Amino acid sequence: MDLLKTNPACSEVVGIHRHTEFPIDYQNLESIESCATALSQVAPFQLIINTIGVLHTNQWMPEKRLEDLNAEQLMELMTVNAIGPALTIRHFSKLLDPKNSVMVTLSAKVGSIEDNRLGGWYSYRASKAALNMLVKTTSIEWGRTKPNTALIAMHPGTVNSRLSKPFRGEQIGRPADQAAAEMFNVIEHLQKEDTGSFLTYSGEKLPW
Repeated sequence: MDLLKTNPACSEVVGIHRHTEFPIDYQNLESIESCATALSQVAPFQLIINTIGVLHTNQWMPEKRLEDLNAEQLMELMTVNAIGPALTIRHFSKLLDPKNSVMVTLSAKVGSIEDNRLGGWYSYRASKAALNMLVKTTSIEWGRTKPNTALIAMHPGTVNSRLSKPFRGEQIGRPADQAAAEMFNVIEHLQKEDTGSFLTYSGEKLPW
């Protein structure tokens, strides 16, 4: 937020979460359309970034083996990491500037099927792989219907945050402001031809 607010090319920034005036909550999927409808009064937007995602909860940690797999965890991560973002793309796409715009959804490198060499983390990997497919499929349609919009899946890397804390995030992760600056540097240079890409925070292309 602060990074965008201080950018001279940015005239207005709107941040939304579960406790804002127009809340968005992936445990209440109806809130996605309601939030988008409320924000239509300040559209169009040239940039929309979705950072919502979950890796673990108070009840679950990523599965280390197949025996740990359970339906409740799989459904919750699918809801937050794939279904919620897909519906966000659907409803918030109506707010994008048709002349020139970018929509970025944070994904994860572990959602790459080709790059999976360690196994484990079944629900998280599967939900991010599903998200990647939804992004790629939408980008193909938008090539016809929104040719001036770039839709991107982005891997933020390890950031020192609550999400990474149980996995030595404080030791191996970058500060949040540094990670945001690195990602925004990539976003600033995106062109409409980049749509449908799966990129890292450094601009490297990842295999789906």
